[in-house]
Amino acid sequence: MGRFLVPRMNGQFTIALQISDNLRSNRLTLDAMKLLRHSITLVCLVATFIANAGEQLTTKAKCVVNQPTNAELQLLQGTWEGAEMGDRSSHEKITITITGNSFHFHRDTNFWFETTITLPAGTDPKQLYATIKGCPPSQGDSIGKVVGAIFKIEDGTLTLATGGGDSSPEGTPKSFEATEDKGLTRYELRKVQPQKKNAQPLKSK
Repeated sequence: MGRFLVPRMNGQFTIALQISDNLRSNRLTLDAMKLLRHSITLVCLVATFIANAGEQLTTKAKCVVNQPTNAELQLLQGTWEGAEMGDRSSHEKITITITGNSFHFHRDTNFWFETTITLPAGTDPKQLYATIKGCPPSQGDSIGKVVGAIFKIEDGTLTLATGGGDSSPEGTPKSFEATEDKGLTRYELRKVQPQKKNAQPLKSK
């Protein structure tokens, strides 16, 4: 800001103020920076809103996809008892216990497997992949292997089938019936209802 004297008609002088061009330019620059800052803030808010909306849509989509799988897994929960079916089967008692995604298969002390299972969506017949986490020492080389199977539940009976010669996911059967070129190991089991605890009779004083 500059000051200079302006002569008046009566010979006196008046002090006048002059705003320099630099000061005006600085004010314009400051106003522009404020406007730019508000614009950036607005853009960030819009971007955050769009990102959150996208995440919510993705989460909802995943929930829709997982709903059938979760429902099928829920139907498998519990303890099932049965036997291997077929002419060559020994018909030994088989017990399968499913808790969450934990799948325990037991025939005897030398043939049992602790696994975790996944259910691929959109398969017909329904498929089950079991990753072996534990087994008896005689089956130690099975740790880490994945077994593919198909299953169905009809009239309270769980039918589970694996490939006879190839139990890997690639050898997962296409149906519950054995073919000439591919064998089949099929189990049929019924759910064991949990026993209710007998109510204790009230003791008379």
